[in-house]
Amino acid sequence: MKRFIALTLLPVLGLLSAAPAMAQNQAKQTYTVSVTQIVEHPSLDAVRQGFMDEFKALGLDAKYNVHSAQGNIATANQIASQMLGEEPDVVLAIATPTAQAAAQKIKNIPILITAVTDPVGAGLVKSLQAPGANITGMTDRSPVDRQLALIKEFVPGAKRLGIIYNAGEANSVTTFGQVKAEAAKLGWTVMPATVANSAGVTQAAKSLVGKADAIYVGTDNTVITALEAIIKVCQQNKLPLFSADNDSVKRGAVAALAVDYYRMGKQTAHMAKRILVDGATPATMPVEDLQELELYVNKGAAKAMGVNVPQAVLSRADKIIE
Repeated sequence: MKRFIALTLLPVLGLLSAAPAMAQNQAKQTYTVSVTQIVEHPSLDAVRQGFMDEFKALGLDAKYNVHSAQGNIATANQIASQMLGEEPDVVLAIATPTAQAAAQKIKNIPILITAVTDPVGAGLVKSLQAPGANITGMTDRSPVDRQLALIKEFVPGAKRLGIIYNAGEANSVTTFGQVKAEAAKLGWTVMPATVANSAGVTQAAKSLVGKADAIYVGTDNTVITALEAIIKVCQQNKLPLFSADNDSVKRGAVAALAVDYYRMGKQTAHMAKRILVDGATPATMPVEDLQELELYVNKGAAKAMGVNVPQAVLSRADKIIE
């Protein structure tokens, strides 16, 4: 019982210590926002740009310190330490690895995580409804059940689904578990191909040739940076590739049913306003997600990978790439 009481007092003490800082922030004309991003690729860049655009649209000025870890975890940890010295009003941590690095180093500055698949599983928050510390933000958890149903429309005879992911990324491990569970409901076998870095992506894709009827790529930061390598293998072997983000469809995947990362960045900016201007505290702000999904289809990619686009899919697509 004593242990329970001590734990429940911690968020309260955190709120009291943060109150003076919040009051000071309300009078600021220009806020300092330190941004940490695991790697540069279209989806994560869109989150950052959406945040910046919406922050400005809300009538707020900001000085941005933008950092990219270039896919390196050690660099992400160094960036987290550097951001402490920048004394930002809020930290924007884009993607799971950089969010984890920031969480380990920064305890007394609000951290907004975004494009994080499983904030609880990654150890960033206690729960989605009550984060409990200095961290809150947005999850981009993929609707895997609906995504696999989409693949089934394209490849109705599929029995084996390949998935390429980095087992060192907590978000990707979560996604893999979801894929296995949903694939089992469809009677599919999942064929995993794991990588440790982007250099191994080509070989991982080749290892699935002749073993998988289609390949699925989640929002894995390591894999997405080398997506073109997978696309090349899939085109050469008429193996359809499906993704969990729409920017990958623009790059050459067949289709995706996914969140709009630019809109996610805009929604994250509104959370920042509530913290910086309205005096809200991350500990009691539920983690949010985007309910509306968009369907992208790349007809050229489908042809190159030897699969037909069902008319039923075309008729409901939000964007068709020729």
